[in-house]
Amino acid sequence: MFKHTKAFSGFSVDDLQKAKRFYQKTLGLEVEEGSMGILTLHIDGGSKIIVYPKPNHQPASFTVLNFPVADVEKTVDELTAKGVQFEQYDFGKMKTDKKGIVRGYGPTIAWFKDPAGNIMSVLNEGQ
Repeated sequence: MFKHTKAFSGFSVDDLQKAKRFYQKTLGLEVEEGSMGILTLHIDGGSKIIVYPKPNHQPASFTVLNFPVADVEKTVDELTAKGVQFEQYDFGKMKTDKKGIVRGYGPTIAWFKDPAGNIMSVLNEGQ
């Protein structure tokens, strides 16, 4: 039934203008502000992600968006220089280093939050 649809994802934020600045300026995404107060994030390959305001927004407690990158450490350094703070986790064998990067336990990955508290990640694209 849905095999040939162009599905898309969406999530809420508490401040649309803060979100727009973050996704556009900090992450460098193409952001379109549409009618009805929503943002559309344009991702390579034609994918779109809808970001919508929600007055009683609760941040997602799971990763809502993953960004595959060629070099996680370089990306973490660049985002840190722009003010992004990376999360620190300790799940026994899976533990972040001081930069917030998990290595050697699945893909190399680091998690951060958008201004609304939604969890995002950067991870090595080939893993």
